[in-house]
Amino acid sequence: MTQLSRSILGFDFGKKSIGVAIGQEVTGTAAPLTAIPAKDGIPNWDSIAALYKEWQPHIVVVGLPLNMDGTTQQMTFSAKKFGNRLHNKFKVPVETYDERLTTADAKARLFELGGFKKLEKGKIDSVSACLIVEGWMEQQYTA
Repeated sequence: MTQLSRSILGFDFGKKSIGVAIGQEVTGTAAPLTAIPAKDGIPNWDSIAALYKEWQPHIVVVGLPLNMDGTTQQMTFSAKKFGNRLHNKFKVPVETYDERLTTADAKARLFELGGFKKLEKGKIDSVSACLIVEGWMEQQYTA
């Protein structure tokens, strides 16, 4: 398999909702999937397993929430822990990607598509996951 034909599953980790997107390196794009509800950052692992089974990702990218100055915060450690759990459970490589400003960008993108009625929490989280996947792919080919 060439590197450019991989599928990438992306997650925007949150304590109440985890945004999900699937990306394809061949097109350099990602599409939002249904966000997964979480209870204090713990998802329904059966729902996550179903995503892995359906999409069979070659790599997983988890957004890394950093402060604007690049320093870590409590959510940074929670997102890393989530990524480690994904790797341990599903044995697919997991990478992280600096997700600063993706939520603001996601809100702007959704607003352009349909105004305030599109700004639902789950949709914002999954569009953020798209931006995480797309940003990660862009970084791979410009670095």
